Amino acid sequence: MKNLKFVCAGAALAAMMFAAAPQAQARPQYLKAFSAKYANLADAAGEKKCGVCHGEGGKNKKTVSDYGKALGAALGAKNVKSADDISAALTTAEAGDAGGGKTWKQVLAEGLPPAAE
Repeated sequence: MKNLKFVCAGAALAAMMFAAAPQAQARPQYLKAFSAKYANLADAAGEKKCGVCHGEGGKNKKTVSDYGKALGAALGAKNVKSADDISAALTTAEAGDAGGGKTWKQVLAEGLPPAAE
């Protein structure tokens, strides 16, 4: 009977841990639209995946690069699904100031934007 209490307590604890675990919020539609729009960067973006906009190679979603911030502002909402809206946001972000007297369009013409720090 004592062992049953421990088993039940352990199962309840495990259930709480899984329920409280953060949900992954992958947004592959962004990478797909980016790769379609910037075919010259598709291979590099495919390797970096979320790391195009996020820190630590895409593992740290709280760290967002300046390009990611520009794209996020252009999207105007979280988890946009419409390919047309994402494409329009990519175009809007291109016009943004990337620093050093360059736009994001110029930076993207040279290669992937700098990684998030």
